[in-house]
Amino acid sequence: MPAFKPAYLIHGNDHPRVGERRARLRALADEQSDAGGVEVIEGDACTPEGVAAALCTMTFAVGRRFLIVDGVERWRDADVTKHLSGVLDDMPEETTVAFFAREDGRAKAPAALQAAVKRAGGDVSEQATLKAWDLPKWAQAHARTLGLELDAAAARTLVVQVGERQQRLARELEKIALALGPGGRLDADLVAELAAGGAERKLWVLADALVAGDAAAASRLFLRLRAQGERVESIAYWMTKRVREALAVSLSLEAGEAPAVVKRGLRMPPKAAERFIADVRRTDSGRLREALVLLADLELDTRGGSELAGDTLALRTIGEIAA
Repeated sequence: MPAFKPAYLIHGNDHPRVGERRARLRALADEQSDAGGVEVIEGDACTPEGVAAALCTMTFAVGRRFLIVDGVERWRDADVTKHLSGVLDDMPEETTVAFFAREDGRAKAPAALQAAVKRAGGDVSEQATLKAWDLPKWAQAHARTLGLELDAAAARTLVVQVGERQQRLARELEKIALALGPGGRLDADLVAELAAGGAERKLWVLADALVAGDAAAASRLFLRLRAQGERVESIAYWMTKRVREALAVSLSLEAGEAPAVVKRGLRMPPKAAERFIADVRRTDSGRLREALVLLADLELDTRGGSELAGDTLALRTIGEIAA
């Protein structure tokens, strides 16, 4: 049987993690208490005065009593000090109260509550998301626990590919570890390949073929994507996104910015960035602006602006852009 402390405060801006801690404690409480032994205080009832009253109310539950208090990020220090601190200093026996605060901006767990929980002999635990710039180092450290070696460029690529949620990054690393086995070494290009789905990779290749002016390759990839169920609108979105990125790169290069500086600003693996810049340098900003106009027309036409089928419209647009 786990040993429970009189009080807990779980707070932080990692809301999913706070929710997981709440669910885990609720499950343990349900296992360890009889009917009526678990009380949830939330909504309008969730005030320092309301919690103090609940703690002082007698209960007929047998065994340990649990109070789960959700939403304390809205509380004020003065109210905690006035109504609740004294009650926590003299907690009833066989009682555990757990406070949960999903913090955001100025909505924080009150300092007075943190102090009162500690005085009661309880635990205060912060569940905070890492800053974006700290995630690559965290990914490298987590990869080592899975038997993987992730270099710095690979770690940055992983964050770009998967996003900035630690849980998603952890799951992706676990999938890669299963695929490679212990001792696997990853560079940026291997991460880009393993962390992206097959359809997503084809979308990138299609968009890059469009920027490079390879109409035949872009058309073949379009038809493959359509055959596996990708919508014309989704494919058009990725083409537009890539052409916009290409226009930004083209304008930077035309303004005299060094390719190495432009490369560092691209959210893609290093070798892919080099290929992308090389493709962009073979065109010009005027042609890329015209491509965006054609893609805007495609969007309108596929939303009822033309009687032609979406596939026909898209293939025609690809041919005009890559001509």
